Amino acid sequence: IMYNIHLNDHNIDKQHQSKDSIFFRDGVRRIDFVLSYEEDKDDGRKPERRNIFEANLRNIGLELETEDKSESEDGNTYFVKIHAPWEVLATYADVLKIKAPFKANDIPENKEMPMGWLATPIRLPEDIMHPEPDYFTAPFDKNKSDFFLIDDKDTFFPPSTRNRIVYYILSRTPYFHDCERDKIGIKRLLNNGTYTGAFPLHDVSPFEVFLSSSSNCENDRYKLYKYWAKFLCFFKEQPIHLIRKYYGEKIGLYFAWLGFYTEMLLFAAIVGTLCFVYGLLTYEENEWSKEICNETIGGNIVMCPLCDKKCGYWKLSKICNSSWQSHLFDNFGTVFFAIFMGIWGKLQFPSFWKRRQARLEYEWDLVDFEEEQQKVQLRPEYETKCSERKLNLITQEVEPYLPLTSKCVRTCLSGATVLFWITLIIACIVGVIAYRLAVYAAFASIMKDSPTNQLHVVGPYITPQLATSVTASCINFVIIMVLNLMYERVAIWITDMEIPKTHLEYENKLTVKMFLFQFVNYYSSCFYVAFFKGKFVGYPGNNAYFFGSWTNLRNEECDPGGCLIELTTQLVIVMTGKQVWGNIQEALVPWLMNWWGSRKARCHPESLYSRWEQDHDLQPFGQLLLFDEYLEMVIQFGFITLFVASFPLAPLLALFNNIIEIRVDAWKLTTQFRRPVASKAHCIGAWEEILNGMAVLSVVTNAFIVAFTSDMIPRLVYMYAYQPDGEMNMKGYINNSLSVFNITEFPEESRPEDGENPSWFNSSITTCRYRDYRYPSGHEKQYSHTMQFWHILAAKLAFIIIMEHVVFTVKFVVARLISDVPSEVRARVKRERYLVQEYLHNYEVEKLKMQLQKSDDDCTCPPMIYPTIPNHEMMSDRL
Repeated sequence: IMYNIHLNDHNIDKQHQSKDSIFFRDGVRRIDFVLSYEEDKDDGRKPERRNIFEANLRNIGLELETEDKSESEDGNTYFVKIHAPWEVLATYADVLKIKAPFKANDIPENKEMPMGWLATPIRLPEDIMHPEPDYFTAPFDKNKSDFFLIDDKDTFFPPSTRNRIVYYILSRTPYFHDCERDKIGIKRLLNNGTYTGAFPLHDVSPFEVFLSSSSNCENDRYKLYKYWAKFLCFFKEQPIHLIRKYYGEKIGLYFAWLGFYTEMLLFAAIVGTLCFVYGLLTYEENEWSKEICNETIGGNIVMCPLCDKKCGYWKLSKICNSSWQSHLFDNFGTVFFAIFMGIWGKLQFPSFWKRRQARLEYEWDLVDFEEEQQKVQLRPEYETKCSERKLNLITQEVEPYLPLTSKCVRTCLSGATVLFWITLIIACIVGVIAYRLAVYAAFASIMKDSPTNQLHVVGPYITPQLATSVTASCINFVIIMVLNLMYERVAIWITDMEIPKTHLEYENKLTVKMFLFQFVNYYSSCFYVAFFKGKFVGYPGNNAYFFGSWTNLRNEECDPGGCLIELTTQLVIVMTGKQVWGNIQEALVPWLMNWWGSRKARCHPESLYSRWEQDHDLQPFGQLLLFDEYLEMVIQFGFITLFVASFPLAPLLALFNNIIEIRVDAWKLTTQFRRPVASKAHCIGAWEEILNGMAVLSVVTNAFIVAFTSDMIPRLVYMYAYQPDGEMNMKGYINNSLSVFNITEFPEESRPEDGENPSWFNSSITTCRYRDYRYPSGHEKQYSHTMQFWHILAAKLAFIIIMEHVVFTVKFVVARLISDVPSEVRARVKRERYLVQEYLHNYEVEKLKMQLQKSDDDCTCPPMIYPTIPNHEMMSDRL
């Protein structure tokens, strides 16, 4: 919809003119950016800043048009519409080295795939998947504009490039006449309240996006909503190139990576589900659980108390149900799955993702972007806060720099702040551990005669261990979420304090800080359960205590069914709780805020609700929004790799979450948020190294989980070396894995109080059993470890070494066989570089020839002999 009213006619009747437009009042000049502000009569400096800022924008060449507050729905907001004419766009495209097309791609693309017809149901229309023709490109040069394929100057630069250029200008324009260096940029004006908003416009109204009557609409926002944001498209591929065209390369790369990660999760989910099914199929063959549940075996084994005074003796058959549950995750399939996930994690990002990323780098003209960004995209904050200057030895230009002493001081202060917050998290985790130790005895005493014990279905599962584990996990989850909210602002503050030089450096510094904090925050409780709980408990009569025996906080033992089932519980609560809460927060909060903010405008016709007001009422695309999306997925990647040996269904849950996540993010970006400023990125940044590091760490953690947290290695050692009948079975394993303790040797402070022991306990019972491999009372080495303990320890260490070597060997072989950059992409890059040089050479020669001919026509001198210029087949029609 365009206005056909003269530019100077400001007295517009709102009842007779639609304001749902992306053009100035003349209907010709496109709105590239919008600034909004409200009058503040208490602060006279804001109007002065705005006047100077807007005057400087006009001096640069931008064209501005202001909508009076009387035209807005709330009657308080002014809107400044900005248009960048061709001269400004061409000048800054040259400065930013934006690549522009100069020749159609002539390399045939091999689109045939083996069994490609199987992917037909997930395919999108070709015009959606590839919305733009494929061209060879070169950095734009304003002085050689006729070198490029310019058909229409108004549409040569797409809207995403136009708003990127305008934002570059806005972020570097001063708003004071004097030489105050820090009075620069729209970001500071937003922070001090001079402007309330700065955003580019969406291509089409959200009303048109939602209405099916726009089925013939050809704009990109509607296509994205129809083919990407609708949940019914969950099984379809993503229109990555269309996302890049509309939102820019940075957001396009995020969704390309998220889609790749979700595809890879499918393989992990299938293998994990098969391992879980294996546990179900071998459920009845679980010999050790049969012995525990057998009344003549497990029913006659008296176990030692699990806490001091408040816990009594108990029979092994009490853990019958939990031992069956543990088998679902602690079986021979777990070993295979741990090795598979180690290989999966190591191959996914160092090998396969790099190939996908290399292809996108070429298709999106990002091959040489990193060097260009370092040269021209200094952060405005760096330019204004660095008062000293020095000569760049490469460019021979004077540029700002931060002295080494100042940089060291800022880095040390930043590191100390991060260390303090990590220490705070550890202190909170220690508090949660102390809670577990303190309340276990209370739960054991309370639940001894609890009515829940009489419940036929769930009664046997509600144990003091389960109650302690679940409540502690929930408390830990609440602490995690609260600390997240607090630390996010601290991380931004200390990163700003360091004054990073480029946007890439800023994002990498912030990424490392946030990830270190989140790593400790989310994973510390799982590390405790997996590698510390039940490992340093001593033995009956000589138990180990948290912070010493004076605290009376006896170190926590594993659930009688094993620590692996507790790790599974912890993982499920934290992982699923975070994902459910994250999706609700991402989808519901923006929708509610937009609904409330636009409640008045919904009462008016669409033609009176201007496009800039519609977008102004949407949620702003914050500085950390995309960062938070990456962080959420990387934390999830850690859950399904670092501790996946304890829960093979974790990749399946992550797969379901990511399928929803992609559509929620798409719907949120398309309908609930203002259009973000397009920005470039040639890779996913520091996240790539973080994911690679976590993949390496996951090999170690899963090897240790299988070796030290599960009972797999002790069972295998028993079956192959200690089975008394020499048979390859697990008969007698339970009796072999329990040591004997003389109950008369209990110290008084540890002995169960009167009334805590069950009714069947009497004075004829003189011994109790506990999980360990120690000599019994009366032996010359009583209560010291047996030789079987050392054999098992040696087997555990051998398994860790073998598993790590197998995984890293496979990764090394595959990395040698598969190149990071596909050969086809390498050929295209070389072809493009060759063509750029060839075409520029031909262009310069043709230009020189025309100049010489012109000078020859104006000269009476004898004719010159020109060198023969070969005709190249690659000369474009324009040349």
